[in-house]
Amino acid sequence: MRGASKESLARAEEALAGVTVSEGLGAELFSVAKVLDTNGSLRRALTDPARGTESRTGLVRQLFGGKVSDQALEILTAAAVGRWVSGRDLGDALDDLSVKAEVAFADGQRKLDELEDQLFRLDRVVAVERALAGKLSDRSIPLEARQELIRGLLQGKADAVTVRLVERAVDGRGRGFAGAMRAYQVAAAARRSASIATVRVANDLTETERDRLAELLGRQYGRQIQLNVIVDPSVVGGVRVDIGDEVIDGTIAARLDEAQRRIAG
Repeated sequence: MRGASKESLARAEEALAGVTVSEGLGAELFSVAKVLDTNGSLRRALTDPARGTESRTGLVRQLFGGKVSDQALEILTAAAVGRWVSGRDLGDALDDLSVKAEVAFADGQRKLDELEDQLFRLDRVVAVERALAGKLSDRSIPLEARQELIRGLLQGKADAVTVRLVERAVDGRGRGFAGAMRAYQVAAAARRSASIATVRVANDLTETERDRLAELLGRQYGRQIQLNVIVDPSVVGGVRVDIGDEVIDGTIAARLDEAQRRIAG
């Protein structure tokens, strides 16, 4: 998202920050995003700069007043006031806001750590279980059936917020399951002003080692670091750390690869 759309999203985020987040707020915002996905004329009406602000906000109140909570209506109104580079940007913004609402609710329930852990663990399960990943991404299988599959997998093992977000990841809105799960983890980390570091090691780290590594990375990057540790035998030894687009590779495998390149070249 860029330019005016990015600024409009920021203002809608301020509206979200100003309301009391109920458990159903995220689902309400996501449902409106889905409506916009299938209704091009409504998308255009709510994002057409030629229509005045009062016209756009009046349309929001007409369509959604009494059908969503007052909090959701306030956020939708703030979004309608904004200027959007593309009609699709509004739906994407509401999708993003719906995730932030879910994360904010989990935080209010003091379950943010639990949410982050459950999202990461499920993400890893799906990454290694190719048959499961295939079913979740198979658009020939009805969406409800794919969501029922993931609900069965999580039954009794995950918080309600986790289940709702994972169901949303299966839906996708044009984004793959893995990409959606990654975005949710980033949103949860952002809630605590932290960045996610994906750490690959041959053998699992102790709690002391995790704390020490998080502290060192925090000093280097000047912000809190949330570690997601993956045990990967191909690492051979040492640690590989991915933070955003940056890679810190101190593994034996990486050093061997570098040595081979130097010999070859």
